[in-house]
Amino acid sequence: MKQSLYLFNGRDALGRPASLRVEAGRIADPLPRDGDRHVDLRGGRLLPGLINAHDHLQLNALPRLKYRERYEHANQWSDDIDPRRATDAQLLANAAVPRAQRLLIGGLKNLLSGVTTVAHHDPFYDELAAPGFPVRVLSRYGWAHSLALQGEAAVQASQRETPPEQPWIIHAAEGIGAEAAAEFDRLDALGCIGPDTVLVHGLALDAAQQRCLNQAGGGLVWCPGSNLHLFGRTLSAETLSRQTRLALGSDSRISGERDLLAELALARECSGWNEARLEALVTGRAAALLGLRDRGGLGCGQGADVLVLQSGIALSRATRADVRLVLIDGEPRYADPDLGDELGVGDALVPVQVDGHAKLLAAELVAALRAAVIQEAGLDLQHHPHRMTEAVS
Repeated sequence: MKQSLYLFNGRDALGRPASLRVEAGRIADPLPRDGDRHVDLRGGRLLPGLINAHDHLQLNALPRLKYRERYEHANQWSDDIDPRRATDAQLLANAAVPRAQRLLIGGLKNLLSGVTTVAHHDPFYDELAAPGFPVRVLSRYGWAHSLALQGEAAVQASQRETPPEQPWIIHAAEGIGAEAAAEFDRLDALGCIGPDTVLVHGLALDAAQQRCLNQAGGGLVWCPGSNLHLFGRTLSAETLSRQTRLALGSDSRISGERDLLAELALARECSGWNEARLEALVTGRAAALLGLRDRGGLGCGQGADVLVLQSGIALSRATRADVRLVLIDGEPRYADPDLGDELGVGDALVPVQVDGHAKLLAAELVAALRAAVIQEAGLDLQHHPHRMTEAVS
């Protein structure tokens, strides 16, 4: 049975006192009740668990890759990687790691940065639904990789097979040349631009195409780190401001930033937007884009996916060392040691270090890491010094 928690002495976005009550995995009425476990947040900032609108979870144990100074289209990058899969030492070593372990690293990347839900842009592997996976993974969705890799017939079939009111997600207009710019019109001609369409990247969209996407009710996921790494540019603040439905994604580490917090910092630099606008990209706006009605906020009745930051830290300036607590479905998954005692987690969370800072991490995740051949960079299983670690970026 899930314990009831009363989180108090927190702060909201405006620095005002804030408290939160969690019961049966949901956010409940804000007043404490008999039997609640009281947790003093010591001025920590209360936020909904973050939502990462685009990742490839199995690809996060690799460093950033590219083989040219700049690409015109994402398919050129794929064309550079594919022939190297049989010869490149890093790619070969990664392919030899069991998929479950690669997915685990992707999940941990997100959990340690305060993410509680991820949109995984690949098949929904069984491992993603296994009890104890680090984060929630979007399960009601349709997807195609891209026109370039799959062709028009397969893309159109994927869109038509996706049930209504589920997001249909595709890489599109990922580049800066004419080929990327033409992809939106091809998708539109195929009948693939509609209210449930979610385009990832959209770097080459012009104003008319963006208006068409908005009028259709479709949305866009912005991944500035990947854009800048591969193409040397990303969407302008003016272009982003015209997009009605918008969220932020980290992409995987082979092209994107270290995690969603780093991506959010980059988004601030690129856009100049204020904190409220930036936070919405990884909370409420992301939930709306992905059809997640029970996430993205802290309203009564919503799922108890909760992030607590260090006092006085703006989200777009936070690092994973600033993450004080992460609850998923009301259960502590990651916490600072002083909160562990108040949460009464016992052996459910065990000591680790993250980037040199003492933390507590879910025991089943530590056990899985002890059995893995790869590890998350910066995560030290300090009570198991015999473990061989392999740094991944």
